[in-house]
Amino acid sequence: MAIYATQSDISARYSQEQLLLLTDRNQDDTPDTDVVDQALQDASAEIDTYLAAKYQLPLPQVPAVLTRLCVDIAVYRLAADADMATDERRQRYDDAVSLLKRLATGAASLGLEQPPVSSNGAVFIAGPARKFKRGRLL
Repeated sequence: MAIYATQSDISARYSQEQLLLLTDRNQDDTPDTDVVDQALQDASAEIDTYLAAKYQLPLPQVPAVLTRLCVDIAVYRLAADADMATDERRQRYDDAVSLLKRLATGAASLGLEQPPVSSNGAVFIAGPARKFKRGRLL
C-alpha cells in the first residue's frame, strides 16, 4: 500500500503548530511521529478502498490531489481523536470522500493512463475500432 502524504505535507497545509496540537500525545512539544504515521496510513488505506474500484494499485505516481485528500482525511481523524474537530475539518473530510466516490465511479479522473479495473469479474477487452459490420464491409 502506498502512503499518499507525509508529515511535512500536513505541516505545509495546516502549519507545524496545528500538527503539534493534533499529535503531541506525550506532551514533549514535538509531534508524535507514530501517531502521524498511523493517521496517514489509515487515510491512505481509506483512499485505496475507493481507488481500487477504478485503478490498478499501487499507482505508478501519486497525483497531487491524492496528497491533499490524504492530508485532509488524516487531519480530520487526528482532530477527532484530540477532541479538536471543527465544522471546517468535517467539511474538508466530506469533500474528500465525495471526490473519492466520483473517482471510483469514473465521474472524475486522476488523469492517469491505466487500464480500467473490473470489479465484477468481467473481462475487459480493448482494441481498435471495428472494420467490418453486419451487412457491409468497411
